[in-house]
Amino acid sequence: MTEVQATAGTDITPLLQPLQVGQLRLANRFVMPGMQRAWCVDGAPDRRLREYYRRRALGGTALVVCEACAVDHPSAASNPMFARLDANTRDAWRACVEEVHGAGGRMFIQLWHQGAVDTGKAGPDFTALSPSGLEKAGKSFGRPASAAELAEIIQAFARCAVIAREIGADGVEVHACHGYLLDQFLWPETNKRADDYGGASIASRAAFPAEVVTAVRAAVGPGYPISVRISQWKEADYEAKIVSSPAELGQLVSILRSAGTDLFHVSTRRFWTPEWPGSDLGLAGWAKSFTDAPVIAVGSVGLDIDVMATLTGEEARPAGDGRIADLVRRFERGDFDLVSIGRSLIGDPDWVAKMRDGRGAEIRPFRRTDLQWLS
Repeated sequence: MTEVQATAGTDITPLLQPLQVGQLRLANRFVMPGMQRAWCVDGAPDRRLREYYRRRALGGTALVVCEACAVDHPSAASNPMFARLDANTRDAWRACVEEVHGAGGRMFIQLWHQGAVDTGKAGPDFTALSPSGLEKAGKSFGRPASAAELAEIIQAFARCAVIAREIGADGVEVHACHGYLLDQFLWPETNKRADDYGGASIASRAAFPAEVVTAVRAAVGPGYPISVRISQWKEADYEAKIVSSPAELGQLVSILRSAGTDLFHVSTRRFWTPEWPGSDLGLAGWAKSFTDAPVIAVGSVGLDIDVMATLTGEEARPAGDGRIADLVRRFERGDFDLVSIGRSLIGDPDWVAKMRDGRGAEIRPFRRTDLQWLS
């Protein structure tokens, strides 16, 4: 017998209202974030990945963000199981977009560069490039990128954003979180540069990510949605901080907004965890307090443990109605405009539809075995 989630079904009506983001209209406030499924061959999504995206859109998710998709630069990804966007894979990604559209959803392509994170299977000709050749303090991989190489990487982001627009994607998301390239510029522990892209201030460390966003905006034009995903935590350090205070976060949000960002996708491991003492605001709530742009919150929605606990061997359990009620409360308070559902949507593609229809008790819980690549 299939195990189901024990819940009476919290009323999520507030999260079902549509949202207009520039020229893009979303049917509700639910987003599926980019999550690696290892269903790409030489960067191109296969049939399983197309069906995976389609089913989540069919199940009521308004916006599907594809998994981290390496930009068209030799240093962007060492492992062929990761997604890539270039002339050879564009048609396969076009098919994914068409599947999502056919199911009534919208789709963003997430543009990514691994930086100094060793994702495995690096061949003899691969050179990892990053701000300072560091994944974290004391752990080196590759070397610092030259100014000329960074200029090439900026153009790769812009070039791939144009491909995303041409294949019909509804927007792009610039990946600047979890300890990968653009985040390595934001994090003082991995950015030791002495040029214009480094320094003690968040304004100095944000210069390169902001130039990427600026170039993407120039390439795709004024009406095309650009999301930027940021985080404090890294896969290499759960306690990492790119900003130490609300004031620094406000600076970062303002810089990225001025560069052309339309949405902020604020990644936390638990959406309910206060970011700073004296307030119950999470990082998304603080970000929203500094911008008129829509903010996406994320972090263990529907589950009792965070994603990294799952990846290190723990089994998640449904969190129950109280946690969903808290999510709705924070949304109605104005802490964020959209919410990403990660592992819960892997477990049940109809999570949104079942919650919408008061069938929460029928939701199939996420299990670690749903992430087949772990084994």
